Order: sequence, then C-alpha cells, then structure tokens
Amino acid sequence: MDFTKMQGAGNDFIIINNMKLNISVEKLPSIAERVCKRKVSLGADGFMVVDYPDGEADFKMRFYNSDGSIGEMCGNGARCISRYAYINNIAGKKMKFETGAGIVYSEVLEKRQVKVQLNNPEIIILNNDIQIDGVKYECSYIELGKPGLPHAVVKYPDLKDADEKEVFETGRKIRYYKGFEKGANVNFYELINDNTVLVKTYERGVEDLTLACGTGSASAAAVLMLKGYLKGDKATVIVPGGQLIIEAEKINDNIVKLYLTGDTNIVAEGKILDEDLT
Repeated sequence: MDFTKMQGAGNDFIIINNMKLNISVEKLPSIAERVCKRKVSLGADGFMVVDYPDGEADFKMRFYNSDGSIGEMCGNGARCISRYAYINNIAGKKMKFETGAGIVYSEVLEKRQVKVQLNNPEIIILNNDIQIDGVKYECSYIELGKPGLPHAVVKYPDLKDADEKEVFETGRKIRYYKGFEKGANVNFYELINDNTVLVKTYERGVEDLTLACGTGSASAAAVLMLKGYLKGDKATVIVPGGQLIIEAEKINDNIVKLYLTGDTNIVAEGKILDEDLT
C-alpha cells in the first residue's frame, strides 16, 4: 500500500490515495488503527484517505484517529492533505474538499506553508466552567462545523512548566466530562501576551497529549478573541510542535470565518508492508 507520511506542527499523519487503491470504506478503520500504532507499525496521530468527492469538491478527505475512530475533521491534517493533493495533481493551489464536518477551503502558499479556512464555529459557549476533583476550571465550549467537532478551551495556570502527567490526567478527565455529550478535545491555554497564547491539547481519538491540534488551536484563539484576552483578529498559537497562525473574520462580534496557517513537512514516501495488516 503506497503511502506518504507528513506532519504539521508535530501532528503526524499517514496519507493514502484511495482514488488509486480502491480500498473499501469498511476496511479503512481497522487499517487506520493498525498502521497508526507506534513501535509495532508505521505510527501516526491520524490516518487520512483521499477519495472521490460526493459533490463538486476536488476530493473527499476521510479522517481516522489513531484508534480507528472516524474524526469529523482535523485542522493540521487538512493542511497536510492539501499540500499532498497539490503535489500529486489532485487539486490546484486553491482547492475545496469534503470533510465529515463540511466543505473546507485551503490554499498552498509559498514554501511549505498552507492556509486552511476551517469549518465555521456553530456552537460557542464562552462561560462553561467545570469542576473536576473539586477544582473549578475556567472553560469555554466550541464546536466547528456540522456535525460539530467539539473542543473544551480550558485555562491552565503555569502551563508552560506544568507537570505533563498532571496535564494528561486532567485532560483525560475533562475529555470524558459528563457535560460534553460527544466528549471533547481539551485545549489547555496560558496567555503569553495580547496576541500570543500557549496551547497544549489532549486529543479525543488519540487519547493522549499531542504536539499540536489545529482545530483546537483555532478554537482556543477564537474563544480568547471573543473574551477579549487576545487583541485583534490575528494570533500566534505556540504548541509543543511549533507555532500556528490563527485569523478570524467577525461580523458584529461574531466569528464567521476562521483560518489556520502553518508549516507542513513531507517526512516519508513508500509502501506499507506490515505483515499483520489484514
């Protein structure tokens, strides 16, 4: 099975072109779960499939988390698959593609930069504080797209120097918080200045802290802009794997468009020969 491995801000993905491979959709979750396992297979945060679109888009992006579950969308994955589609002549520099959360527009910029217009925020609850183990956390809830990709945006003091194990355990508990019907990607943040924020994410489906989360970074920036913690309509988000630029378009203090820009990196190309892959 031919593959390309890419990463964006530390989020790594295995990408295949199902327009050529013609693998049945029913088999894709088990393939994703197997090949994403680190140490025993190729290993990645997610598995992405380029497939024929249902409508007039350039292609369909099928996204699977590392546990084989279907993901509605992935921001850094969308950036990587956009560059993949451009390099492989599936789409031009400007493209649109189908995702589980709706149509996504993107543009391959100079060098390795890709800008994606994310699915619009459909639900935003700015004041949604939660209590975990007797500790109250300042929390907001936001969903991008339809069906919505859920995110909890949580203030975490001294996040930069926080114990990773404690961040992981807190993230896992919030991810399964009973008030979040679909669970949530948990995006912890610490403000650096008026236009920069540090974000660390516990990702639903990966079930671990990851080096970056594109939709989570954008969700955090959007919430903090609306709360007035970040000034203006453009912010830098520092993540463990690098940095991302988030831009927002507003109408009457409502965010109507959200953009994610960052670097992409082609790591490897080849064939997956995993003998345990069935």
